[in-house]
Amino acid sequence: MPDFLLELLSEEIPARMQVQAAKDLERLVVGALSDRGLLFEAAQGFSGPRRLTLAITGLPVKQPDVSEEKKGPRVNAPEKAIEGFLRSAGVTLAQCEKRDDGKGEFYVAVIARKGRPTAEVLAEILPELLAKLPWPKSMRFPGSPVRWVRPLHSILATFDGEVVPFEFAGVQSGSTTRGHRFLSQGEIFARRFEDYEAALKAGHVILDPEERREIILHDAKQKAFALGLELIADEGLLNEVAGLAEWPVVLVGTIEDQFMDVPPEILQTSMRTHQKYFSLRDPKTGKMANRFAVVANMIAEDGGKEIVAGNERVLRARLSDAKFFWDQDRKRTLESRVDDLKKIVFHAKLGTQYERVERIEALAGEIAEKIGADVRKAKRAARLSKADLTTGVVGEFPELQGVMGRYYALHDGEGSDVADAIRDHYKPVGPSDAVPNAPVSIAVALADKLDQLAGFFAIDEKPTGSSDPYALRRAALGVIRIILNSGHKLSMGDLTRKHVGYIGEISLRAIPLALQSKPSERLASGIENALIYELMQFFTDRLKVALKEKGTRHDLIDAVFSLGNEDDLVRLVARVEALQEFLKSEDGANLLTAYKRAANILKAEEKKDKTSYDGAPDPDALVQPEETALFTELAVASDLIKAEIERERFVEAMGVMARLRGPVDAFFDKVTVNDKDAGLRRNRLLLLSRLRAVMHQVADFSKVEG
Repeated sequence: MPDFLLELLSEEIPARMQVQAAKDLERLVVGALSDRGLLFEAAQGFSGPRRLTLAITGLPVKQPDVSEEKKGPRVNAPEKAIEGFLRSAGVTLAQCEKRDDGKGEFYVAVIARKGRPTAEVLAEILPELLAKLPWPKSMRFPGSPVRWVRPLHSILATFDGEVVPFEFAGVQSGSTTRGHRFLSQGEIFARRFEDYEAALKAGHVILDPEERREIILHDAKQKAFALGLELIADEGLLNEVAGLAEWPVVLVGTIEDQFMDVPPEILQTSMRTHQKYFSLRDPKTGKMANRFAVVANMIAEDGGKEIVAGNERVLRARLSDAKFFWDQDRKRTLESRVDDLKKIVFHAKLGTQYERVERIEALAGEIAEKIGADVRKAKRAARLSKADLTTGVVGEFPELQGVMGRYYALHDGEGSDVADAIRDHYKPVGPSDAVPNAPVSIAVALADKLDQLAGFFAIDEKPTGSSDPYALRRAALGVIRIILNSGHKLSMGDLTRKHVGYIGEISLRAIPLALQSKPSERLASGIENALIYELMQFFTDRLKVALKEKGTRHDLIDAVFSLGNEDDLVRLVARVEALQEFLKSEDGANLLTAYKRAANILKAEEKKDKTSYDGAPDPDALVQPEETALFTELAVASDLIKAEIERERFVEAMGVMARLRGPVDAFFDKVTVNDKDAGLRRNRLLLLSRLRAVMHQVADFSKVEG
């Protein structure tokens, strides 16, 4: 079957836009073809610095013929209704059939459409689809309403080897393109994808971005190895430079010795951000080497010497600026910069960074005391944690906040625990980022994230389904990962409640007027409790995400959390894991079924009687031995489960609950709950209520699915 080839050649497309643009082009064209009944075997999009390409194989030469029926009004319907139907169907009354459905006759329009040639369909839809291609940023062409990312040079569009004629943005489609801007001369003629790809490669253009990526990675590693060095992995930079060169050539340059006393993070960030250079390191020492790898888009006659020399000159200027900031920043201590934070607004309703530091310092001290960390060091690290925001290096490279704080702290003579906590308090930044392990670092990192969460929840700036501008989901996941990784037992409710107090005391304008009253008044009004509950519910939702990869069931997290007495994340996870294992067993599955049965009976009878069956059953009103056995077992199990949970022996608590299966099964087999005797009925309903209450000591089984 015929193939379709489309290429859009333009000025340089920003690397960050290329991959998504190729996906969008494929999505739009494939969707339009499918809507018109044109199915195909495969479609593949390609992107590069100057071109977007789409190749579709196995397209039919024409659309299939279509015959459809459209039901109309009754034959005795008003004339205007019939006329409206004929207009909408595009037929005359003579073209309609009369049919009878047993209730009377009605009109049916039988519409037959001949399939159009595929080339004709493509010529019609492509200008419209190209105009719809979404770009993060675009430009308008002079004298044209069309917007495009960069000026178009040519459009190559062929189907079955023939040109698909159309015009877009003042450019007429054809069967020619061009190769590399400097390494290729003249036009390249192509009818099919195989010819096109081979001709481009001959013209020094590698079409597939994955192939360019592999070439860059391989050559960079090889050139580093030849120098006894290794490439510092940088996936993001690799993807970016693969979109900057059509014919990538890796060259290695030298960093001048005068810059090697600058922290490697500054060097690496400066080279990566401004110049798109890869950093190299000595595999023996693990230290950054005085070499860098640059990807050129050119084969130079001198082997790249002039290109390397030019890049070294540019890098010298860049690193001179970085070294200047580094030298100037060290002339002041971090402590002297803390007051400068008063000039930096964290949020209009949450005060300055200085006020935030005061809150973090207080909370870090509380957390450090609870987890056995050095309180003095934790408060010191918290006080200095944001001071590097006022430095020149962080002003130039914001991504180095925290990292530079550690260097400045060590330069000022601060202890390593304090310096490391300053660096690590932002962690984890993403799902793959490491979490802090040192006690002081844990205390400051938790305090930073809890302040962020409590503050924004207090001013009602919560995440929505579509947006999270203050990265609160990431902060909550960070708290969860830190706590679960460290195993520290912390009451999230107590910490958050106390911190809301810090917010009110240190920055009164930060929160609604209702929360600016005294703690006792806030608690009495229920406002503070509602805020804490919202935060805990938010943590629970994030916990489901964090544990999803482990296969932990989200409904079991709800079942334990909804009891309302568990805000220690480590304990909560342990309880959930024990519950999940229990429910996998035969005893657990059968007991869950019995619980559902009991709950359904209680719900139905409470609704019918308009009352709630709470309280203890009367042991003297137990008639059948199965009732007595269940009553006795519930009394024993209740005390044992409570004791095991208090001792945090959750697996053992599940074992106690498993013993209920036999008496519960026997009760439902032999005992009629809705007895004719009202007294017996009430007592048996109270016994089921007691079963529900005992099981709720472990979890709210009404939340368990299945």
